[in-house]
Amino acid sequence: MLPSRLSHLGAHTSVADSRPFLEFCPHGTSTHCIATNNSTVQCWRLHFRPIIGPNTVLELGDCSYLNTCFRMDTCRYQHQHMKSDIASAFVFPRDEHLTPPQWINCDIRSFDFSVLGKFSVIMADPPWDIHMSLPYGTMTDDEMRNLPVAQLSDEGIIVLWITGRAMELGRECLRLWGYERVDELVWIKTNQTQRLIRTGRTGHWLNHSKEHCLIGMKGHKSTDTGQQQQQQQQKPHYQRLYDMINRALISDVIVGEVRETSRKPDQIYGLIDRLVPGRRKLEIFGRQHNTRPGWITLGNQLDGHCVYEPDLVERYNKAYPDSPIELSKTSDTNH
Repeated sequence: MLPSRLSHLGAHTSVADSRPFLEFCPHGTSTHCIATNNSTVQCWRLHFRPIIGPNTVLELGDCSYLNTCFRMDTCRYQHQHMKSDIASAFVFPRDEHLTPPQWINCDIRSFDFSVLGKFSVIMADPPWDIHMSLPYGTMTDDEMRNLPVAQLSDEGIIVLWITGRAMELGRECLRLWGYERVDELVWIKTNQTQRLIRTGRTGHWLNHSKEHCLIGMKGHKSTDTGQQQQQQQQKPHYQRLYDMINRALISDVIVGEVRETSRKPDQIYGLIDRLVPGRRKLEIFGRQHNTRPGWITLGNQLDGHCVYEPDLVERYNKAYPDSPIELSKTSDTNH
C-alpha cells in the first residue's frame, strides 16, 4: 500500500512564477498508477520512484525531504525520486531588452564595490555564522557589519535573507548600510510533493520550516509638512521610489521546494522583477545557478567573470590592473 504522503496527491502545483502548472499523479508511483487504472501504461502526470534502502521502514511513510535527505543511508523513512525532469519542462520568459547574465568571481570581504556603480535593487544571501557546521565558509558578524553595501545604491531596495540567529543582526546591518526595514518576506519550505517540511535542518530550539527575508528601502524622504503633507498621505516619504516600485502587488509569502544547501527559491527573481521592473540589479553571495538576465552576481563560487558593460570593465581593470578582465561578447555564451 502506498504511504500516506503520496496517497493524497493530486493538487496542482507550480515550481516558479510565470511557469505552467504540472500535476502530480494521485497514485504517486507509475506502478500504482498502472495497477489502479487497470492499464498497461502510466498516465501523463508526474510520478515518483521509491528509493528503498536497507534501513527503510515502509510503515513510517515518506521522509519530508524525499530524495534530498542528508541522511539517506541511515534514515528509516522512505524516499522518493521524481521520474520526470521538472526543470526541463519550464522555460523562463525572456525580456529581449535585458542585459545577459553578468557575474564576477571575487572575495566579497575585500572586493572594491565602487567599481560596480549604482543599483536600484540589491539582494544578498549572506553566509551568516549560525554556529553550526556548514558545507561552506561563513563570515563573522563584524565582517557583515563592515561590508560597504551603502555605496552600492543611493535610492532603491535591498532584499536580505536572514537566518534565525541573524534576525537582529540583519536588521542592524540594514541600518548600518543606510536602509530602513519596511517589510518582510517568508519562504515556506516544502518537499517535492509540495508538503510542508516538518523536520527542518536548522534551528536550535525549534525545527525551522521557513526562512525570512528582510525588505529594506533607502532614498530621498519627503520634507513636506502641514497641508501639503496631508494631501500626500499616500506618499509620506520615498516619493520617487513610489514611481519605481509596484506596491501592494506581490505577496509576502513564497511556498517553494528545498533543494541544495542554502539555495533559495527561484520565485524570488520573478517577484523582484515584478516589484521593481527594468532596473539595474545586483546579487551578492551568488552562485552560478543564481545568474539571471538583468542581474550582476558576485560570489566566490562563480565560473570566472562575465561582464557586458564596457564602463564596468574599465572601472574593474583600473582597480585591479594586475588581473584585468575582458569585455564579454553575447555570442560567447548560451544564455
